[in-house]
Amino acid sequence: MRDVDRPETVSQRFPEAPTSAAAARQLVRAALAGIPTEPADTAELLVGELVTNAVLHARTEVEVSVQRQDGRIRVRVSDDRPDRRPVPRHCPPYTGAGRGLDLVEHLASRYGVEVDVRRKTVWFELWMGGPPPPSPGWGTAVPRAGSGSTVTLVDVPSALCSASQQHRHAVLRELTLAAAAGGVPGVRAEDLVTANDIDHVLSACTAIVSSGPLPDAPLRSLRLPLPAGAAPAVRVLRRVLDVAEEAAREEHLLTLPALPRGRAFQDWMFDQILGQLAGDRPTAWTVVPHEPEVSVSELLPWDASHVRASRSPTIVADEGNRIVAANGAAAGLLGWQPDDLVGRRLTTLIPEHLRRRHSAAFTSLLLTGRARIVGRSVPLPALHRDGHVVPVRLYIETQETADGRTVFVARLAPRAAASPDSPDPHSEVAPLPEDTRVPAPPVPEPPRGAGRAQTDMKALDRLTLLADTGATLSNSLDLKEGLHTVGRLLTQRLADWCAVDLFTDDAQVDRVCVVLGDVLGPRPAVHEGRLPPVSEASRGPLARALRGAGPLLLTGAPPTNQAGSALDTDYLELFRRLGAGSSVVAPLSARGEIFGALTVTRATERRAFTEEDLSLVGDLVRSMALGVANARLYQQTRNIAERLQRSLLPPLPEVDNLQLAARYAASSTTAQVGGDWYDSFGLPNGDTAVVIGDVTGHNLDAAIAMSQLRSMLRGIAMDRQEPPEVVLRRLDLANHSLYREATATCLYGLVKGTPQGPWELSHSSAGHLPPLLTTWEGDARYIEGGSGLLLGVEPTMPRKTATTVLPPRSTVLLYTDGLIERRDEPLDRGLDRLCRYATRLAREPLETFCDELLIGLGADSADDIAVLAIRPAPPPDAGDSRA
Repeated sequence: MRDVDRPETVSQRFPEAPTSAAAARQLVRAALAGIPTEPADTAELLVGELVTNAVLHARTEVEVSVQRQDGRIRVRVSDDRPDRRPVPRHCPPYTGAGRGLDLVEHLASRYGVEVDVRRKTVWFELWMGGPPPPSPGWGTAVPRAGSGSTVTLVDVPSALCSASQQHRHAVLRELTLAAAAGGVPGVRAEDLVTANDIDHVLSACTAIVSSGPLPDAPLRSLRLPLPAGAAPAVRVLRRVLDVAEEAAREEHLLTLPALPRGRAFQDWMFDQILGQLAGDRPTAWTVVPHEPEVSVSELLPWDASHVRASRSPTIVADEGNRIVAANGAAAGLLGWQPDDLVGRRLTTLIPEHLRRRHSAAFTSLLLTGRARIVGRSVPLPALHRDGHVVPVRLYIETQETADGRTVFVARLAPRAAASPDSPDPHSEVAPLPEDTRVPAPPVPEPPRGAGRAQTDMKALDRLTLLADTGATLSNSLDLKEGLHTVGRLLTQRLADWCAVDLFTDDAQVDRVCVVLGDVLGPRPAVHEGRLPPVSEASRGPLARALRGAGPLLLTGAPPTNQAGSALDTDYLELFRRLGAGSSVVAPLSARGEIFGALTVTRATERRAFTEEDLSLVGDLVRSMALGVANARLYQQTRNIAERLQRSLLPPLPEVDNLQLAARYAASSTTAQVGGDWYDSFGLPNGDTAVVIGDVTGHNLDAAIAMSQLRSMLRGIAMDRQEPPEVVLRRLDLANHSLYREATATCLYGLVKGTPQGPWELSHSSAGHLPPLLTTWEGDARYIEGGSGLLLGVEPTMPRKTATTVLPPRSTVLLYTDGLIERRDEPLDRGLDRLCRYATRLAREPLETFCDELLIGLGADSADDIAVLAIRPAPPPDAGDSRA
């Protein structure tokens, strides 16, 4: 065995080629023969990483030397590019590329870099004896900008920036290795060199302004000092990455393409760099308009604690399609315990008939980077643990974790609710998905001369603040977003931070809103969520305000001796984290009811609140309380209408050799309830009645009128068993006696046939959209006959009936206008779109047919949707059970 203490140096030069990394590892393995396995393996690993870095970034010959002396191993990797110093990236453990220097930092005893006018040498030591002296480290890596320019990237999300940079490095790394094996179509060798060089500069600039792990703040501004003439190189980098993304989507690279959010961030970054180098002013990431699947609302790195604290039913999956987090609201909705869901495939919660399509869509998203339902509010069925289907509305967005991964965050709501963000429809107005919600009114500009945390407000300023507060809540369909907007008003003109706590229907307390001023940062969602209950032991200022006391003036943080309950302790902790010089806490009360409390706070360096400010805060909370009261009253009315509407959607009859399937989805973009309904029932003579209709209006009156129409139609049809046109005429007369001014569309049909066939549909339409007939072979046409006036227009007008033969395994679709109508689009275009979708789904099982229609056409619909599908099965001797 060799003597490890005997001085010995071995060196060798290697060409600029990917194979040099393996050759360098073999050199180290041979040079360290006879020493303990662990240090030898470590040295072999680290030299491979450093040589790979030199090949990729220096692109010169590489010299490797290995020295053993005095119980330590010293390895040096030298190249001829002293201007390309190492750029440490502090990569997370899930990163697939770019971790070489990170590994050296963690595994080597000492490491450093030496630079002279001709060469750069990166070295590391492994000490097998006593403790080593401190490492000199990598030093600064930013090249001198000289006469260059500085680019400012404003409101950069830390996690998204890190994930985007990791993806960029991985793509360029693979392109460089592919070029050594013959090149990549569309990328010239000289362009790849330029792209790698400027990417190194960008990474070095980013490293110097954001060294270390990701910061706690979700947003930061980066000042990037770029060398003169950088713009052409940045354009080349952008072009090379575009080619690489296309190659990744075509599966010509091992690296997956960027997801929409990462792609949008990269485009924004290049636009900012090129624009500012051309003289434009910076534009923040948070204010640039984006496609629906690119949400800028989630700025904090995702963490499982966010899910557990959320009141919304939320499930999170990783890129492996496995559930990594679920909260109690989501688990309870689907019959599980949260811990039982973690680790399971997402398909556990998807009905059997949609699993294949889900897997295909998820794989397509990862392989192509093209989203189908990300960023959209989509009506879908979810699978309960006991096997029954739970209709939900789903809203999915991608989010980055602090360690660079991407997760898919899915918020669910029972289908009767209009939005996935509100598991408790009684607590507040259901918020809408980010891409479809009515924009909250912008925060009005403060009056001239009014700065942040204004100290001496004039009478006009006070009146303006009160008026803006009332208008904000009145104009917002989303109570929570409206309160956040009010919070931004208050932190601009009155306070440094504020918090709003509201009672729920079950007497619990939710902190629905915490807003910080500009200096303190964006609103911290971590402080929001369910609070401990108000107990008899609660004696702090918040508990007093929730019982109706106040406005209360606090000259500092609440005293610790008042913390008699968990609620008091939580309130103290809020003050400790955010800081406080003086505060006012006041109850939100209106119409004899206490809805919650408002806390407004100024920092210690600001003028403290005084008794003179209490009247202003009192006026503010009265205005806010009226807004909360009105929003909750409106939501209660909506809930009644939803429950009524849901109760009137019946179970479908079972008919031999006739399949029936139906779906209903409330609007995803309004807080109103429509009058859409469907129905089907068997008549005494053996016919099957099918009905679909839509009462004019979106309110409780429409839902009540719909319920009466449905009941009257059933009674008339069961009693008289007459042709459809006669039944509709009788219904119109009966409706006219109840609602002379109300109108509605309705289609009533009879499906006739024997189990052996043939089948036919006889129908009459009162102004409703025509049924769509789709054959098993994929031919689709609308059945135009049998049309007549709307109900409520002229009850005595004669009506018509149309009869259509239904081929075996064909599908008849009845639907309401929410499935096809779009703003600023002709109706014919929506009908053509439905026809194309139905043609593609002609051979799918009927349940899948309906679900796919709602997924493809019902996402973000501004109206309610009802569909009823009918499919006659083939004769028993047809020998085909595919339907």
